[in-house]
Amino acid sequence: MENKTIIPHSRPSLDDKEICALQNVITSGQLAQGPQVQAFEEELGLYHGLSPGVATSSGTAALHLALLSLGVGPGDEVLLPSYVCSAPLHAVYHSGANPVLVDVDPTTGNMDPDDLKKRLTPRSKVIIVVHIFGLPANLHEILGLGLPVIEDCAQALGAKLGNEKVGTLGNVAIYSFYGTKIITTGEGGMLLSHDAAILEKIRDLRDYDKRDSFAVRFNYKMTDIQAAVGRSQLEKLEKFLNHREKLARAYGENFAPLPCILPSSYPGRIYYRYVISVEQNVSNLIQKLARENVQAARPVYRPLHRHLNLEGYPGAEVAWNSHFSLPIYPSLAPEEVQRICQALRRLFDNDSQ
Repeated sequence: MENKTIIPHSRPSLDDKEICALQNVITSGQLAQGPQVQAFEEELGLYHGLSPGVATSSGTAALHLALLSLGVGPGDEVLLPSYVCSAPLHAVYHSGANPVLVDVDPTTGNMDPDDLKKRLTPRSKVIIVVHIFGLPANLHEILGLGLPVIEDCAQALGAKLGNEKVGTLGNVAIYSFYGTKIITTGEGGMLLSHDAAILEKIRDLRDYDKRDSFAVRFNYKMTDIQAAVGRSQLEKLEKFLNHREKLARAYGENFAPLPCILPSSYPGRIYYRYVISVEQNVSNLIQKLARENVQAARPVYRPLHRHLNLEGYPGAEVAWNSHFSLPIYPSLAPEEVQRICQALRRLFDNDSQ
Protein backbone atom coordinates (compact mmCIF):
# COMPACT_ATOMS: atom_id res chain seq x y z
CA MET A 1 0.00 0.00 0.00
CA GLU A 2 1.29 3.46 -0.89
CA ASN A 3 2.46 5.53 2.06
CA LYS A 4 0.38 8.72 2.14
CA THR A 5 2.23 10.30 5.07
CA ILE A 6 3.92 13.49 3.93
CA ILE A 7 7.60 13.88 4.79
CA PRO A 8 8.05 17.62 5.46
CA HIS A 9 11.03 19.52 4.12
CA SER A 10 11.81 20.82 7.63
CA ARG A 11 10.83 19.66 11.09
CA PRO A 12 12.13 20.59 14.56
CA SER A 13 13.70 17.88 16.72
CA LEU A 14 12.08 18.10 20.15
CA ASP A 15 11.56 15.67 23.02
CA ASP A 16 10.71 15.48 26.71
CA LYS A 17 13.73 17.62 27.65
CA GLU A 18 12.19 20.65 26.00
CA ILE A 19 8.83 19.92 27.65
CA CYS A 20 10.50 19.68 31.06
CA ALA A 21 12.45 22.92 30.42
CA LEU A 22 9.23 24.72 29.54
CA GLN A 23 7.42 23.36 32.59
CA ASN A 24 10.22 24.61 34.83
CA VAL A 25 10.04 28.11 33.36
CA ILE A 26 6.25 28.29 33.61
CA THR A 27 6.37 27.04 37.19
CA SER A 28 8.97 29.67 38.07
CA GLY A 29 6.71 32.52 36.96
CA GLN A 30 9.63 34.24 35.18
CA LEU A 31 8.50 34.14 31.55
CA ALA A 32 10.11 37.24 30.01
CA GLN A 33 13.84 37.90 29.65
CA GLY A 34 15.56 36.63 32.80
CA PRO A 35 18.00 34.00 34.09
CA GLN A 36 17.31 31.51 31.29
CA VAL A 37 18.22 34.11 28.67
CA GLN A 38 21.39 35.01 30.54
CA ALA A 39 22.38 31.35 30.82
CA PHE A 40 21.70 30.75 27.12
CA GLU A 41 23.86 33.76 26.22
CA GLU A 42 26.68 32.44 28.38
CA GLU A 43 26.46 28.90 27.02
CA LEU A 44 26.46 29.87 23.33
CA GLY A 45 29.38 32.22 23.95
CA LEU A 46 31.28 29.47 25.78
CA TYR A 47 30.65 27.04 22.91
CA HIS A 48 32.48 29.49 20.62
CA GLY A 49 35.20 30.40 23.13
CA LEU A 50 33.76 33.89 23.43
CA SER A 51 32.17 36.04 26.13
CA PRO A 52 28.38 35.82 26.57
CA GLY A 53 26.32 36.79 23.54
CA VAL A 54 23.22 38.95 23.28
CA ALA A 55 19.96 37.08 22.73
CA THR A 56 17.26 38.63 20.54
CA SER A 57 13.72 37.99 19.38
CA SER A 58 14.84 36.85 15.90
CA GLY A 59 17.80 36.49 13.59
CA THR A 60 16.59 39.50 11.62
CA ALA A 61 16.58 41.59 14.80
CA ALA A 62 20.13 40.38 15.47
CA LEU A 63 21.20 41.47 11.98
CA HIS A 64 19.64 44.89 12.47
CA LEU A 65 21.45 45.39 15.78
CA ALA A 66 24.72 44.12 14.27
CA LEU A 67 24.54 46.78 11.56
CA LEU A 68 23.73 49.54 14.06
CA SER A 69 26.57 48.42 16.34
CA LEU A 70 28.99 48.99 13.45
CA GLY A 71 27.69 52.50 12.85
CA VAL A 72 25.75 51.74 9.67
CA GLY A 73 23.25 54.40 8.68
CA PRO A 74 21.81 56.45 5.80
CA GLY A 75 24.21 56.92 2.89
CA ASP A 76 26.27 53.84 3.75
CA GLU A 77 26.47 50.80 1.49
CA VAL A 78 26.19 47.29 2.89
CA LEU A 79 27.37 44.44 0.67
CA LEU A 80 25.50 41.14 0.88
CA PRO A 81 24.97 38.11 -1.37
CA SER A 82 21.99 37.95 -3.69
CA TYR A 83 21.45 34.22 -3.24
CA VAL A 84 20.07 34.28 0.30
CA CYS A 85 16.75 34.70 2.12
CA SER A 86 15.40 38.22 2.44
CA ALA A 87 16.28 38.71 6.14
CA PRO A 88 19.64 40.45 5.50
CA LEU A 89 18.01 42.76 2.95
CA HIS A 90 15.31 43.76 5.45
CA ALA A 91 17.96 44.42 8.10
CA VAL A 92 19.91 46.69 5.73
CA TYR A 93 16.80 48.71 4.93
CA HIS A 94 15.89 48.88 8.65
CA SER A 95 19.29 50.49 9.26
CA GLY A 96 18.67 53.13 6.58
CA ALA A 97 21.61 51.98 4.48
CA ASN A 98 21.72 51.03 0.80
CA PRO A 99 22.10 47.33 -0.09
CA VAL A 100 24.70 46.37 -2.68
CA LEU A 101 24.11 42.83 -3.90
CA VAL A 102 27.02 40.52 -4.69
CA ASP A 103 26.97 37.49 -6.96
CA VAL A 104 27.72 34.00 -5.67
CA ASP A 105 29.64 30.92 -6.73
CA PRO A 106 26.84 28.72 -8.14
CA THR A 107 28.64 25.57 -6.98
CA THR A 108 28.60 26.53 -3.31
CA GLY A 109 25.99 29.30 -3.16
CA ASN A 110 28.40 31.45 -1.15
CA MET A 111 29.51 35.01 -1.93
CA ASP A 112 32.00 35.37 -4.82
CA PRO A 113 34.99 37.39 -3.50
CA ASP A 114 35.97 38.50 -7.02
CA ASP A 115 32.51 39.94 -7.68
CA LEU A 116 32.55 41.49 -4.21
CA LYS A 117 35.75 43.41 -5.00
CA LYS A 118 34.20 44.86 -8.16
CA ARG A 119 31.25 46.27 -6.20
CA LEU A 120 33.24 48.13 -3.54
CA THR A 121 32.96 51.93 -3.50
CA PRO A 122 34.07 54.71 -1.13
CA ARG A 123 30.64 54.38 0.52
CA SER A 124 31.09 50.68 1.32
CA LYS A 125 30.67 50.32 5.09
CA VAL A 126 30.07 46.68 6.04
CA ILE A 127 30.00 43.24 4.41
CA ILE A 128 27.43 40.63 5.46
CA VAL A 129 28.93 37.19 4.80
CA VAL A 130 26.36 34.39 4.83
CA HIS A 131 27.65 30.85 5.45
CA ILE A 132 24.90 29.36 3.36
CA PHE A 133 23.42 25.89 3.94
CA GLY A 134 26.12 25.23 6.58
CA LEU A 135 29.05 25.62 4.17
CA PRO A 136 31.63 28.18 5.39
CA ALA A 137 32.21 31.06 2.98
CA ASN A 138 35.66 32.17 1.77
CA LEU A 139 35.97 34.39 4.80
CA HIS A 140 39.72 34.91 4.99
CA GLU A 141 39.86 36.50 1.54
CA ILE A 142 36.88 38.72 2.38
CA LEU A 143 38.38 39.79 5.73
CA GLY A 144 41.49 40.80 3.84
CA LEU A 145 39.55 43.62 2.15
CA GLY A 146 39.65 45.59 5.41
CA LEU A 147 35.93 46.30 5.86
CA PRO A 148 33.99 45.26 8.97
CA VAL A 149 32.35 41.86 8.48
CA ILE A 150 29.12 40.51 9.92
CA GLU A 151 29.08 36.71 9.84
CA ASP A 152 25.56 35.45 9.22
CA CYS A 153 25.69 32.01 10.86
CA ALA A 154 21.92 31.45 10.83
CA GLN A 155 22.48 28.23 8.86
CA ALA A 156 25.95 27.34 10.10
CA LEU A 157 25.97 26.85 13.88
CA GLY A 158 28.83 24.44 14.59
CA ALA A 159 30.56 24.77 11.21
CA LYS A 160 34.31 25.39 11.10
CA LEU A 161 36.71 27.20 8.82
CA GLY A 162 39.94 25.32 9.38
CA ASN A 163 40.18 24.88 13.14
CA GLU A 164 38.06 27.94 13.95
CA LYS A 165 34.31 27.97 14.38
CA VAL A 166 32.41 30.27 12.06
CA GLY A 167 31.15 33.24 14.01
CA THR A 168 34.51 33.83 15.69
CA LEU A 169 36.36 35.48 12.79
CA GLY A 170 34.35 38.57 11.82
CA ASN A 171 33.60 41.70 13.80
CA VAL A 172 30.23 40.38 14.92
CA ALA A 173 28.23 37.22 14.22
CA ILE A 174 24.51 36.53 14.22
CA TYR A 175 22.55 33.32 14.71
CA SER A 176 18.94 32.36 14.15
CA PHE A 177 16.89 29.88 16.17
CA TYR A 178 13.79 29.81 13.98
CA GLY A 179 11.82 26.56 14.01
CA THR A 180 13.71 25.07 11.04
CA LYS A 181 17.25 25.97 12.15
CA ILE A 182 20.00 23.71 13.54
CA ILE A 183 18.71 24.40 17.05
CA THR A 184 15.45 26.19 17.70
CA THR A 185 13.71 28.42 20.20
CA GLY A 186 10.67 28.77 17.91
CA GLU A 187 11.74 32.31 17.06
CA GLY A 188 14.93 33.91 18.30
CA GLY A 189 18.47 35.01 17.56
CA MET A 190 21.83 35.75 19.13
CA LEU A 191 24.85 37.99 18.51
CA LEU A 192 28.45 37.14 19.39
CA SER A 193 31.60 39.24 19.14
CA HIS A 194 35.20 39.49 20.32
CA ASP A 195 34.60 43.22 20.80
CA ALA A 196 33.16 44.15 24.21
CA ALA A 197 32.21 47.62 22.96
CA ILE A 198 30.09 46.14 20.17
CA LEU A 199 28.28 43.86 22.61
CA GLU A 200 27.71 46.74 25.02
CA LYS A 201 26.14 48.84 22.28
CA ILE A 202 23.93 45.94 21.18
CA ARG A 203 22.74 45.34 24.75
CA ASP A 204 21.89 49.02 25.04
CA LEU A 205 19.87 48.97 21.81
CA ARG A 206 18.06 45.69 22.48
CA ASP A 207 15.51 47.16 24.92
CA TYR A 208 14.46 50.55 26.20
CA ASP A 209 12.99 50.04 29.66
CA LYS A 210 14.31 51.79 32.81
CA ARG A 211 16.84 54.12 31.18
CA ASP A 212 18.06 57.43 32.62
CA SER A 213 18.54 58.94 29.16
CA PHE A 214 16.36 58.67 26.08
CA ALA A 215 17.58 57.29 22.77
CA VAL A 216 15.82 55.33 20.07
CA ARG A 217 16.05 51.70 21.13
CA PHE A 218 14.09 48.53 20.37
CA ASN A 219 12.12 45.73 21.95
CA TYR A 220 14.21 42.87 20.56
CA LYS A 221 14.35 40.73 23.70
CA MET A 222 14.18 36.95 23.90
CA THR A 223 11.94 35.39 26.54
CA ASP A 224 12.96 32.86 29.18
CA ILE A 225 10.43 30.50 27.60
CA GLN A 226 12.41 30.57 24.34
CA ALA A 227 15.80 30.48 26.04
CA ALA A 228 14.90 27.39 28.07
CA VAL A 229 14.14 25.53 24.85
CA GLY A 230 17.33 26.87 23.30
CA ARG A 231 19.47 25.67 26.20
CA SER A 232 18.00 22.18 25.92
CA GLN A 233 18.62 22.21 22.18
CA LEU A 234 22.20 23.45 22.59
CA GLU A 235 22.97 20.46 24.81
CA LYS A 236 22.06 18.25 21.83
CA LEU A 237 23.94 20.27 19.20
CA GLU A 238 26.80 17.85 18.57
CA LYS A 239 24.34 14.94 18.43
CA PHE A 240 22.22 16.90 15.95
CA LEU A 241 25.23 17.72 13.74
CA ASN A 242 26.48 14.13 13.76
CA HIS A 243 23.04 12.85 12.82
CA ARG A 244 22.78 15.33 9.95
CA GLU A 245 26.19 14.21 8.68
CA LYS A 246 25.09 10.58 8.89
CA LEU A 247 22.00 11.39 6.82
CA ALA A 248 24.14 13.25 4.27
CA ARG A 249 26.39 10.19 3.88
CA ALA A 250 23.35 7.98 3.34
CA TYR A 251 22.06 10.34 0.66
CA GLY A 252 25.48 10.49 -0.97
CA GLU A 253 25.71 6.71 -1.21
CA ASN A 254 22.23 6.46 -2.70
CA PHE A 255 22.50 9.35 -5.14
CA ALA A 256 26.09 8.95 -6.36
CA PRO A 257 25.00 7.13 -9.57
CA LEU A 258 22.37 9.75 -10.44
CA PRO A 259 22.93 12.55 -13.01
CA CYS A 260 23.21 15.35 -10.46
CA ILE A 261 25.80 17.25 -8.43
CA LEU A 262 25.82 16.42 -4.73
CA PRO A 263 27.03 18.68 -1.89
CA SER A 264 30.80 18.84 -1.46
CA SER A 265 32.30 17.12 1.58
CA TYR A 266 34.22 20.25 2.60
CA PRO A 267 35.93 19.73 5.98
CA GLY A 268 34.17 21.72 8.67
CA ARG A 269 30.84 22.09 6.90
CA ILE A 270 27.58 21.11 8.52
CA TYR A 271 24.46 19.94 6.71
CA TYR A 272 21.78 22.48 7.46
CA ARG A 273 20.43 21.75 4.00
CA TYR A 274 21.15 18.89 1.64
CA VAL A 275 21.29 20.75 -1.65
CA ILE A 276 21.50 18.93 -4.98
CA SER A 277 22.16 20.60 -8.32
CA VAL A 278 20.40 19.31 -11.45
CA GLU A 279 20.06 20.32 -15.08
CA GLN A 280 16.35 19.61 -15.30
CA ASN A 281 13.54 21.96 -14.30
CA VAL A 282 13.72 22.31 -10.51
CA SER A 283 10.06 23.31 -10.09
CA ASN A 284 8.90 20.22 -11.96
CA LEU A 285 11.19 18.01 -9.90
CA ILE A 286 9.83 19.44 -6.64
CA GLN A 287 6.26 18.90 -7.85
CA LYS A 288 7.02 15.29 -8.80
CA LEU A 289 8.51 14.62 -5.37
CA ALA A 290 5.43 16.18 -3.78
CA ARG A 291 3.32 13.59 -5.60
CA GLU A 292 5.52 11.00 -3.87
CA ASN A 293 4.63 12.71 -0.55
CA VAL A 294 8.17 14.07 -0.16
CA GLN A 295 8.49 17.80 0.35
CA ALA A 296 11.54 19.27 -1.36
CA ALA A 297 12.16 22.97 -1.93
CA ARG A 298 14.32 25.60 -3.52
CA PRO A 299 16.73 26.33 -0.65
CA VAL A 300 16.45 30.04 -1.44
CA TYR A 301 12.89 31.08 -2.24
CA ARG A 302 13.88 33.97 -4.52
CA PRO A 303 17.29 35.64 -5.00
CA LEU A 304 17.42 39.23 -3.82
CA HIS A 305 18.31 40.62 -7.25
CA ARG A 306 14.98 39.29 -8.51
CA HIS A 307 13.16 41.04 -5.68
CA LEU A 308 14.90 44.29 -6.67
CA ASN A 309 14.62 43.73 -10.45
CA LEU A 310 18.40 43.86 -10.94
CA GLU A 311 20.51 42.16 -13.59
CA GLY A 312 24.12 40.99 -13.53
CA TYR A 313 23.99 38.01 -11.16
CA PRO A 314 24.66 34.96 -13.34
CA GLY A 315 25.96 32.81 -10.48
CA ALA A 316 22.87 33.41 -8.38
CA GLU A 317 20.67 32.67 -11.40
CA VAL A 318 22.40 29.34 -12.01
CA ALA A 319 22.10 28.41 -8.33
CA TRP A 320 18.42 29.35 -8.18
CA ASN A 321 17.59 27.45 -11.36
CA SER A 322 19.53 24.30 -10.49
CA HIS A 323 19.47 23.84 -6.69
CA PHE A 324 16.87 21.91 -4.74
CA SER A 325 16.89 20.78 -1.13
CA LEU A 326 15.82 17.47 0.39
CA PRO A 327 14.65 16.87 3.98
CA ILE A 328 17.59 16.49 6.39
CA TYR A 329 17.01 16.81 10.13
CA PRO A 330 17.60 14.65 13.23
CA SER A 331 13.95 13.63 13.64
CA LEU A 332 13.93 12.08 10.15
CA ALA A 333 13.14 8.38 10.65
CA PRO A 334 15.09 5.63 8.81
CA GLU A 335 11.99 4.57 6.88
CA GLU A 336 11.50 8.18 5.77
CA VAL A 337 15.10 8.34 4.52
CA GLN A 338 14.44 5.15 2.56
CA ARG A 339 11.28 6.60 1.03
CA ILE A 340 13.09 9.79 0.00
CA CYS A 341 15.91 7.86 -1.64
CA GLN A 342 13.52 5.56 -3.47
CA ALA A 343 11.38 8.47 -4.66
CA LEU A 344 14.31 10.44 -6.09
CA ARG A 345 15.85 7.40 -7.77
CA ARG A 346 12.49 6.58 -9.36
CA LEU A 347 12.16 10.10 -10.76
CA PHE A 348 15.60 10.01 -12.33
CA ASP A 349 15.00 6.50 -13.69
CA ASN A 350 11.70 7.58 -15.25
CA ASP A 351 13.28 10.70 -16.80
CA SER A 352 16.03 8.59 -18.38
CA GLN A 353 13.55 6.30 -20.11
